[in-house]
Amino acid sequence: MKLLIASDIHGSAYYCGKLMEVMKRENPDRLVLLGDLLYHGPRNDLPRDYAPKQVIPMFSGCAEKIIAVRGNCEAEVDQMVLPFPCMGEYAQLLVDGKVFFLTHGHHQNPDNLPPLEAGSIFLSGHTHVKMDEERQGIRCLNPGSVSIPKDGSRSCLLYENGAFTFLSLED
Repeated sequence: MKLLIASDIHGSAYYCGKLMEVMKRENPDRLVLLGDLLYHGPRNDLPRDYAPKQVIPMFSGCAEKIIAVRGNCEAEVDQMVLPFPCMGEYAQLLVDGKVFFLTHGHHQNPDNLPPLEAGSIFLSGHTHVKMDEERQGIRCLNPGSVSIPKDGSRSCLLYENGAFTFLSLED
């Protein structure tokens, strides 16, 4: 299974468009969205081309491929305008014989892991910082932020053939 994993789009039509370019190029089986899709949040500056109403149709065009979890900036109205479930606190996938635990990261995170078997994959966003570390036998990954990075580069993550690769969304 090929997964494109992204987080923290925060309503940026420009960088969501960049993510959609990667989506078209890579043609993954699923687009995994780890929350904070439409709203920028009160602690963040407005991202480039903040236009949630333009982000909605971009996601709607590939809704059948999306698996999404709720971020700390999601609200009930987001579920009203998005045609895929986005309000679950977490999701789990079985991919290539491994459990992939998906969450935003504001409750469960690499410092507060849920009960998972060693060898599982924990995917979260929230910090806007890329991560690939092992904690308690669990591989913890964060794709970084699509639109408001705190580590200097806009990014997402690709999973294919058992390997994770960070992809840049920079111009």
